[in-house]
Amino acid sequence: MKSISVHELRDRVDVPLIDVREVDEFAAGHVPGAVNIPMSVIGGRLGELPDGALDVICAGGGRSGRVAEALEARGYDVTNVDGGTNGWVAAGYPVEA
Repeated sequence: MKSISVHELRDRVDVPLIDVREVDEFAAGHVPGAVNIPMSVIGGRLGELPDGALDVICAGGGRSGRVAEALEARGYDVTNVDGGTNGWVAAGYPVEA
């Protein structure tokens, strides 16, 4: 499974970011531009995933890592964000609510 740091994520361009946290977690604050598709429902929403490469993020990297492994097994070009949204916030990067 491929992974990147929050610092590498900040510099990424043109790679969609899927936040797999639950709706209430996402609403409390997320990386700007992220799209929320919770881990609990992503299996039924695969048609909403973008074509090509995508990044996945959660709070700390655990859930998104499991999602990344599952998507990779289905042939998706997916990268996990190590440290997740908590790491993003700890690095002092902006969030949207």
